[in-house]
Amino acid sequence: MPEATRGTESAWFRNCPKVEAMIGQLRIITLNVHKGLSQFNRRMVIHELREGLRSLSPDLVFLQEVLGLNERHALRFASWPRAPQYEFLADQGWQHAYGRNAVYDHGHHGNAVLSRFPILSALNEDVSNHRFEKRGLLHCEVAVPGWPLNLHCLCVHLSLHERGRRKQLDAIAERLEEIVARGMPVIVAGDFNDWRQRATSILERGLGMREVSIAGGGRSARTFPSVLPLLRLDRIYVRGFEVLAAQVHRGAPWSLLSDHLALSADLKQV
Repeated sequence: MPEATRGTESAWFRNCPKVEAMIGQLRIITLNVHKGLSQFNRRMVIHELREGLRSLSPDLVFLQEVLGLNERHALRFASWPRAPQYEFLADQGWQHAYGRNAVYDHGHHGNAVLSRFPILSALNEDVSNHRFEKRGLLHCEVAVPGWPLNLHCLCVHLSLHERGRRKQLDAIAERLEEIVARGMPVIVAGDFNDWRQRATSILERGLGMREVSIAGGGRSARTFPSVLPLLRLDRIYVRGFEVLAAQVHRGAPWSLLSDHLALSADLKQV
């Protein structure tokens, strides 16, 4: 399992000496960013996406379909960022970890985690079901100031096919078993492509995790497609937290920034 790309300590964290006393709650966001393009690939929206993420003030961001490099888009769009998308989105506010999954002749893309706190380690496990659909499991260990145990974050983007999702969910469960047994806090978030809700039975019943939308008294949130969301594809599962709130960010600007909607949760450690 190759180590993922990691960013350096964020300027925000270095310049905030009182941060340790502040960390009682976390805000989490997950979003499939559709490679920084609007629905149907008509516009580049990576700049608006960065502003949208900043406006929500998250502590941790789980991103899927993040471009590390795309030479064709760089030629097509005059204001295409020179930095990889995960660096551009992180800017000065977050550290970043990137797991490269799909590689092609003009670039590559994968999953990314942005963190307001130090990322101690980042590993990207190849969980692809076949060579035409590359998938990875990005696992980051994060040190939250004042917490006795490190936080484990898994960013996922599961297969479009049932057989592939079964294999990938088994890989997630295997990776989590030891972490859960040690009582460490865990967040698993991303695009599950899980129409049959199999992830819930594995993560909730098998590992004692909770899906944030269900924990808030509802059902898994509808997040796709962004203009008229019908499918419940994007999820956040947690262990070791009280879910204070969960929200799908509908309407402008979010419906214009990807083909998925962003899902956020406010969490309190228990």
